[in-house]
Amino acid sequence: MLIDEYDVPLAGAYANGYYDRMVSFIRNLLGEALKTNSSLKLAVLTGCLRISKESIFTGLNNLKVLTIADERFDEYFGFTDQEVKELLEYYGVIDHYESVKRWYDGYRFGNAEVYCPWDVLNYCDMIGNNPQAQPENYWINTSSNDAVKRFIQESANAATKREIERLVAGETIIKEIHQELTYAEIYRTVDHMWSLLFTTGYLTQRGKAEGRWMKLAIPNLEIRDIFVTQIMEYFTEFPPIGKWAKDMRIFLWNRIPETWVLL
Repeated sequence: MLIDEYDVPLAGAYANGYYDRMVSFIRNLLGEALKTNSSLKLAVLTGCLRISKESIFTGLNNLKVLTIADERFDEYFGFTDQEVKELLEYYGVIDHYESVKRWYDGYRFGNAEVYCPWDVLNYCDMIGNNPQAQPENYWINTSSNDAVKRFIQESANAATKREIERLVAGETIIKEIHQELTYAEIYRTVDHMWSLLFTTGYLTQRGKAEGRWMKLAIPNLEIRDIFVTQIMEYFTEFPPIGKWAKDMRIFLWNRIPETWVLL
């Protein structure tokens, strides 16, 4: 049995005011499907957040939890660099390799550096019909990007704003990451939202983690484009006030995405 994105109903329930009822429903559903199901041999659950504190897994046992920071199966969560090269060669578009790497590479799962498969496949399909086609942001059409939008809106202190600027510029920052937060805890403080951005793929790790502390970066040009788009939309809705806001807007307008280099 495969249960994909088991946490999505919880996110919707939290946003619409029936979170406690959904927690109870999911708890009972998982218990019936994964513990008392005599026909079950193997089950896999996937999701962005590990909602362990809500006790939705209390009726289960023998769970093996693997996060994006774990080394086991790390290379199977995306395309490796060699796989992307072979894919581009198969389609006869290997000359697009550098563009694909800048736009869709950059994720680190455990010890593996991987590309987003959805983006690579979509781009290969597009350049198969139009070899001159430029990379596009496919992620932005499959996600509401509410995590980035809310993070930017709630980044009230100057230090956090400077950290956003550093990330957009291709630099890294060091943050403590908690992968077992509930939805109520995530939005309680901006510090917890770093964990949300990490677990949902808007940020990735660079190098080895030291306990909970990770060196974070925007993975590639596609995700950087989402950050820039959300920041500019925020500035359009709320015109810049203060020196940082004005400097940030000038910084974004003047930066050319194609010159941005992954660290």
